Amino acid sequence: MNQSLNETSPATLRLLPYICNMIHFEKFTLANGLRVLVHEDKSTPMAVVNVLYDVGARDENPEKTGFAHLFEHLMFGGSKNIPVYDEPLQMAGGENNAYTTNDLTNYYCQLPAENIETAFWLESDRMLSLAFSEKSLDVQRKVVSEEFKEHYINKPYGDAWHKFRELIYTTHPYRWMTIGKELKHVEDARLQDVKDFFFKHYTPPNAILVVAGNVETTNIKTLAEKWFGDIPAGVKYERKLPQEPKQTGPRQMEVKANVPLDALYKAWHIYSRTDQRYYTADLITDILGGGGSSRLYQSLVKEKQLFSNIDCYHFGSTDAGVIAIEGKLVKGVDIKLADVAIEEELKKLQENGISEAELEKVKNKTESAMAFEDMSVMNRASSIAMYELLGDADLINTELSRYQAVTAEQVKEQSRIIFDINNSNTLYYLAN
Repeated sequence: MNQSLNETSPATLRLLPYICNMIHFEKFTLANGLRVLVHEDKSTPMAVVNVLYDVGARDENPEKTGFAHLFEHLMFGGSKNIPVYDEPLQMAGGENNAYTTNDLTNYYCQLPAENIETAFWLESDRMLSLAFSEKSLDVQRKVVSEEFKEHYINKPYGDAWHKFRELIYTTHPYRWMTIGKELKHVEDARLQDVKDFFFKHYTPPNAILVVAGNVETTNIKTLAEKWFGDIPAGVKYERKLPQEPKQTGPRQMEVKANVPLDALYKAWHIYSRTDQRYYTADLITDILGGGGSSRLYQSLVKEKQLFSNIDCYHFGSTDAGVIAIEGKLVKGVDIKLADVAIEEELKKLQENGISEAELEKVKNKTESAMAFEDMSVMNRASSIAMYELLGDADLINTELSRYQAVTAEQVKEQSRIIFDINNSNTLYYLAN
């Protein structure tokens, strides 16, 4: 930290035990290629079993999108030797969930540590093979189709990012949402398509198992070998995705829909998750849109009253992603004037940069957020898995130093590069 202790905020002081403690873990790899990481924490009676699969929406066939997310649902529909996933886990006092992104699919469960073998039994069986059936596929296909309609077709502004991604990306598979490019792809999913997807991506070499909580590493090694060791390795998936070419001119589109207020979306290409410049870009989103004290909110919501709300964020994409600014306009405000007002705020950052005090403020906010996240053993397990996927699980201990190393000059330099007009994408989402 750059501050002396007596300059540290009270909130950060309360978090110092979590900030200062290294998160220890051990790693080993089974003969079939499954990576296993163990984090012991004797302060909790619970254990977490987290299985991350290195497959997301970016790995889908452009003509059959939505499969990674569909699989998240199918994985709870019964496996080769276990008809119902949830019942044994609930009987063991456990709970579970999962999520899919464009980059990965993550499954996690938490249960009393003495019952951890139940989780190994359940997770290994569905890694071995799903209980493929027309009935299960039909049920989950309908569930996902309803989700698609509810959140992306019938919901106001629900299709905004569907349309916007296709403007931003011309080549990379980030051009479609995790839910899928279109509803028809999910509706037309067939059992053979599902089987092909499973055996291509749900293999031990394409998975990372993290066990955290009140566990012993030696016991976890025994359980991992017992339950996962004899699962066939399959064929290692080699990712060869088309890369997005550098954008050479501004892009803009206009949509009219039955929504209550005009909305403005803007996006600029940034760096991959493993690029050092990612940390500067991440801090820029907090400077511009990180809550009520951020620049965009103070200027465009409070002072000029052009927007009812506005935010700046990014998706943390593994491959090169985007910074986005999104806001709903105050009724009656001309969207072009609102757009100009955003550009003026970006120009201030490009020309005047940022003070050391403002930069320290967003760094402290990041530090606190990371510490709060690490307080939960479930979050620690998920983070270790994600960092291992990125290539270095120890990033959970060293990433904060990368944020602390960002300088005011780098913020100014990157704001000039990122917010170049030729790198910009703009969507006017207008109320009818």
